Amino acid sequence: MKKGNKLGIVVPCYNEEEVLKDTKNKLSNLIDELIRKKKISKDSFIMFVNDGSKDKTWQLISEFNKKDKYVYGLNLAANVGHQKALLAGLIKAAELCDMSVSIDADLQDDINVIEEMIDKYQNGCDIVYGVRSNRDKDSFFKKHTALGFYKIMSIMGTNTIYNHADFRLMSKRSMEELAKYKERNLFLRGIIPLLGYKTDCVHYKRLERLAGKSKYSLKKMVSFAIEGITSFSIKPITLIGILGLIIILFSIGFVIYSIVNYFLGNVVSGWASLFCSLWFLGGVQLLSIGIIGEYIGKIYIETKERPRYNIESFLDKKTNKNK
Repeated sequence: MKKGNKLGIVVPCYNEEEVLKDTKNKLSNLIDELIRKKKISKDSFIMFVNDGSKDKTWQLISEFNKKDKYVYGLNLAANVGHQKALLAGLIKAAELCDMSVSIDADLQDDINVIEEMIDKYQNGCDIVYGVRSNRDKDSFFKKHTALGFYKIMSIMGTNTIYNHADFRLMSKRSMEELAKYKERNLFLRGIIPLLGYKTDCVHYKRLERLAGKSKYSLKKMVSFAIEGITSFSIKPITLIGILGLIIILFSIGFVIYSIVNYFLGNVVSGWASLFCSLWFLGGVQLLSIGIIGEYIGKIYIETKERPRYNIESFLDKKTNKNK
């Protein structure tokens, strides 16, 4: 067995008051069971990361911290988004435990495979990915857009784990290495495979949400997809160049076709086709400028080197006081 088996379960939360009590109870029971089986140490914990929630999420976390010996609370000063909130929790957990498991508060990821993750960690893995074996509980739209996203990421050359979200185990040293990646445009599913340590996967069936509604709207999902693609691949810019070359070749071919028809006495007519061409080229140019602008915007954000998050307060299980 490896030295050190203190587990920290990191749970990013944004307006999760409806599910938080059930989530806390299920995770506390899991820790009790793993301690009984001597899989983890008795000082293991659950760290709820409050990402600037507008409801009673932090109030509930504070109450849990006073009553439940396993609960830690990390309160961010503002809403910074799921990826940065998760990163904040992982960096803090790296100071406090030997391994972490990150999981969303809705517990649609099956906590019963965490024991298998720990076994793989004890057998030498630094990172263990939770991979969904099916998405039957997802809506038709979400299921197919998610599958499309993974396929696009693969085409763009980004090294991501198919059907893996942010449910994973990480060793202490992998969390410490993750903290060295300083980019502000975060896409953890792309960064973590770059760490290079020994990895493995566990498979599970995705469950239904305990309560409440998903916080990932269509707008957020599209934004997340764009973030992932533009943070790890320059292929969209390459595709712009290829498209431009194709249009140039098409235009040259059309000019030659027009000249040949002119000498043959066939007048090329059709204002509609002309205007369609103009509209098409205008659209291509605007799209190209937008894609290039997306990359320039990321460069602009990175050069500012602003903090990715600010911590308002931290609650541990020993003192039950803000730190």
